[in-house]
Amino acid sequence: MSSLDSLKSLKTLDVAGTSYHYFSLPDAANSLGDLQKLPMSLKVLLENLLRWEDGKTVTGADLQALADWLHKRRSDREIQYRPARVLMQDFTGVPAVVDLAAMRAAVAKAGGDPQRINPLSPVDLVIDHSVMVDRYATGQAFEENVDIEMERNGERYAFLRWGQSAFDNFSVVPPGTGICHQVNLEYLGRTVWTKEEDGRTYAFPDTLVGTDSHTTMINGLGVLGWGVGGIEAEAAMLGQPVSMLIPEVIGFKLTGKLKEGITATDLVLTVTQILRKKGVVGKFVEFYGDGLADLPLADRATIANMAPEYGATCGFFPVDDVTLGYLRLSGRPEATVQLVEAYCKAQGMWRLPGQEPVFSDTLGLDMGEVEASLAGPKRPQDRVALPKVSAAFDDFIGLQLKPTSKEEGRLESEGGGGVAVGNADQTEGTPYTWRGQTHNLQHGAVVIAAITSCTNTSNPSVMMAAGLVAKKAVEKGLTTKPWVKTSLAPGSKVVTDYYRAAGLTQYLDTLGFALVGYGCTTCIGNSGPLDEPIEQAIQSADLTVASVLSGNRNFEGRVHPLVKTNWLASPPLVVAYALAGSVRTDISSEPLGTGSDGQPVYLRDIWPTQQEIADAVAKVDTAMFHKEYAEVFAGDAQWQAIEVSQAPTYVWQADSTYIQHPPFFEDIAGPAPVIADVQGASILALLGDSVTTDHISPAGNIKADSPAGRYLRDKGVEPRDFNSYGSRRGNHEVMMRGTFANIRIRNEMLGGEEGGNTLFIPTGEKLPIYDAAMRYQQAGTPLVIIAGQEYGTGSSRDWAAKGTNLLGVKAVVAESFERIHRSNLVGMGVLPLQFTDGQSRKSLALTGRETLDIVGLSGARLQPHMRLDLRIRRENGQQETVELLCRIDTLNEVEYFRSGGILHYVLRQLIGNPVV
Repeated sequence: MSSLDSLKSLKTLDVAGTSYHYFSLPDAANSLGDLQKLPMSLKVLLENLLRWEDGKTVTGADLQALADWLHKRRSDREIQYRPARVLMQDFTGVPAVVDLAAMRAAVAKAGGDPQRINPLSPVDLVIDHSVMVDRYATGQAFEENVDIEMERNGERYAFLRWGQSAFDNFSVVPPGTGICHQVNLEYLGRTVWTKEEDGRTYAFPDTLVGTDSHTTMINGLGVLGWGVGGIEAEAAMLGQPVSMLIPEVIGFKLTGKLKEGITATDLVLTVTQILRKKGVVGKFVEFYGDGLADLPLADRATIANMAPEYGATCGFFPVDDVTLGYLRLSGRPEATVQLVEAYCKAQGMWRLPGQEPVFSDTLGLDMGEVEASLAGPKRPQDRVALPKVSAAFDDFIGLQLKPTSKEEGRLESEGGGGVAVGNADQTEGTPYTWRGQTHNLQHGAVVIAAITSCTNTSNPSVMMAAGLVAKKAVEKGLTTKPWVKTSLAPGSKVVTDYYRAAGLTQYLDTLGFALVGYGCTTCIGNSGPLDEPIEQAIQSADLTVASVLSGNRNFEGRVHPLVKTNWLASPPLVVAYALAGSVRTDISSEPLGTGSDGQPVYLRDIWPTQQEIADAVAKVDTAMFHKEYAEVFAGDAQWQAIEVSQAPTYVWQADSTYIQHPPFFEDIAGPAPVIADVQGASILALLGDSVTTDHISPAGNIKADSPAGRYLRDKGVEPRDFNSYGSRRGNHEVMMRGTFANIRIRNEMLGGEEGGNTLFIPTGEKLPIYDAAMRYQQAGTPLVIIAGQEYGTGSSRDWAAKGTNLLGVKAVVAESFERIHRSNLVGMGVLPLQFTDGQSRKSLALTGRETLDIVGLSGARLQPHMRLDLRIRRENGQQETVELLCRIDTLNEVEYFRSGGILHYVLRQLIGNPVV
């Protein structure tokens, strides 16, 4: 802990018979200035700095900068933040555990005790990203999907099972249990964390980083957390701070109440649209206002979940009585609930009526103005009012529209200009035969209707509403359309319990919304195949069809490669669209179908009242949470039957195509790499502006003729069993072959053509970037990437930096960097350098055929923001020298880079071989 006892900021709090030590913000205010109006989220950061102040990584000046934020409402100060814990899902968690296993192997090789390698901060990994909807609409779907999942991912799961038993401070929630964010909300999160140290029990805010964008969901519980890449997460769990700028905080004031028939999903889609329009990228959003008093915790969590969609680092809700009520409902110990209340009130972190903190900027919403909505067809911020969905779809495919009013009417769509796109003018449909019956599939057909994703399945009100819609629909005699693939994938088993208690399971089953798994499924693209006749009908007629899902992301191609339009909706609307069968049906005014009495049935006929929903939600009780989380880490018989070595080091399997020993730490016992000038480097790729981590990092399907595909085929893996890059993140041989292999990346060395290729300068051949990099490595030629502005934007992906390292790239020279990817490059020992004085690849007329030297590293004492020279030798022999800015930004990063990377730094400290 900190050394601030001398400043008398360490106090005690007696709660339920236990004495807790904490670092007092009111006492710190005596030195720092009045903190009362500081946003609650920044109070959490301030407490973190106060607790970890050591004069080196955190200084008094850092604390003062945060306190002074109140006067400027923004800051350019970079701080070192240490979250209490780390949350992982399996796709992003596997490579982190691989790195831990490799670190243990390195320690053992150096003659040390491998069991010294353990997470220093608690880590929870939830296996939730691997289950796919292979089976659906049957009572056996869940069991069959789990069986397929276990068979498909056996190697990965055996590895994680080993990690579960081998590492301290590391817990694994097995497959078939829930989604990491819902498990975090319902069980793992505490709001106030405690730790035993030096004979004392310390209390402090629960904080975390997670290897998934939607870690932000936990902010609904007053827990500060957000998503980071694997490298930052690994550093955090090994006790290293997360570097971050003190953020701007946008205050979002909520007033009023939702109208009858309006759901939390409608609210979050409205909030997302407003904030995306405002522009909150890289900022905190903090919700305040008296409307919070009537906003259920589950609704808060739904809004917090979608922070990545509105672009914020997080969307934070302060702690109040609503928070305490949810903690009690979800089965947290009463002592924990009492501590949360006492601690937050003592620290000035408790929301009070009428409270108006100071924010960088503010905006607001009267919740009474929210209307029923969806978002689509391919961005979560593109909210569409329910009555306009049909017209929005027609706009998308380019059909001519009829004016609806003088204000809103127009003769043709913005995108289509009245000209049919593909077969958009087709109305009679494409016939297909399935199970002995012939049906017509048309544009706008809903081929996937999925109640999925933590965003909404954590919210009992919208889930119960879906069950009630199903019940009323069945009672009216409605059925889902035969071309709709229906699925129910809750984020925890508690949902199954409360559906059963409310008597709604049978109705969902009848409509095809049978349980398919407890995992992310459709929301992350694990929707599984459509029935073959439907896929053939879509492809043969180039149909533009739709999915409707209760998820948080609907980017084109994400849900299913054949489904071009994807609509985010509340769970009850998912059911309604499964009944209607088409997004071209205006379900706000047109019938969903014909009832058993021969009469048309409208949405209003089966939509539950708020009282009906409230009565159903009242069936949710604490016993359900106690039951489902009593043995949350145990797993089912299949999980427990996995044979696991008890050895402290992992036994690597040479023939595994999922898990391989990475080469990062092979020479860790030897001297640290010499920081020297880069001489005679070739340019591997010449890239433009806004190259994202999705362009750099391997993602999606593996092509059979790609370097990764050839590797797998050489290992005897058939293309049908390739799985995805995401599932093979534990194998560096696959991942390095997929780095820069994105089909949309444009390399200006090849005239800007798309695809992960480059020009191999010695022979003039066009080669895959991996193949060229390996030839350069064999020749001993160092490599450099040249890029434009905003290099590394998008989600933080650890393999965007790891793969760059393994390809032999020594430096990336860009006009500007995205903050986290820049940090990741340093963390993997790759030098980020920035053009200065307005220079760029264009102003320097670089073609990629040049030879480069980076001068000024040899013999110099590496410093943040030092200047280096780039010597350019052109094909014609001419030479030019320009100045570059070294984007190693902090003294901590200097130490990481000198060690070869952040994990190398930690490992060298542990084995007694630090860089001196």
